[in-house]
Amino acid sequence: MSASFLIARHEWRRLAAQPFAWLLAAIVVALMAWQFLLALEAFLELAPKLGSLKDAPGVTDIVAIPLLRSFSNLLMLLVPLITMRAIASERRAHSLVLLLAAGVGNVRVVLGKYFGALAFVMVLILLIAAMPLALAFGTSLDVGRLAAALIGLVMFAAALTAIGILGSAWTAQPALAAAAAFAITSLLAIVDAGARLKGVDSSGINYLALPTHIEPFFRGLVSSIDIVYFVIVAVVALAFAAKRLDRLRSEAD
Repeated sequence: MSASFLIARHEWRRLAAQPFAWLLAAIVVALMAWQFLLALEAFLELAPKLGSLKDAPGVTDIVAIPLLRSFSNLLMLLVPLITMRAIASERRAHSLVLLLAAGVGNVRVVLGKYFGALAFVMVLILLIAAMPLALAFGTSLDVGRLAAALIGLVMFAAALTAIGILGSAWTAQPALAAAAAFAITSLLAIVDAGARLKGVDSSGINYLALPTHIEPFFRGLVSSIDIVYFVIVAVVALAFAAKRLDRLRSEAD
């Protein structure tokens, strides 16, 4: 059994044993459920009027996609709170030194922490996704578009989790780790704000922005360029996290 898998399993168990993590999950699910019910009620009120319109928006446009879009925005705050203790708590407890001294490579430690935290985030995504998917039993839900949106949400969450691990590796204070991760994701979210304000939406700076690559998924478009972007963000963040552990290893020696 690989070291990365063992670390990932330990990270999952650590998160599963924390009341804070489940309280956070409960709050998020409750907020999303409330939004889901409000959107569903609005759709039921509009349904008689929409039936007489050509190409009228359906339940996917009015309920499902707005719910997932709101959840993607919430993930920018949620993921840093989930990942803030991943490596920072190990440093505060002085157990990271023992882990590094045991001969476990930096990359394996980072990947183990990453996949353990990502598994917890995926559980939250499944819980939120179950809400719009339940509409498939009584409505004409656009399953293809919903699947595209969920793929984008998973890729988005994977990139955010990697940034969270980087923040946790950079400092021994979990609060500072969460703040650093949130700052990085916020910067990536607004990096092209000036360009968009001037009506520019095809420049290189637009490519750096998170919204540029998550929005096509919500429109039902799965593009390789967007998938590659999220993979690059995740790989770069994890590489910097591994580099940080390498420095910590050198300082310990």
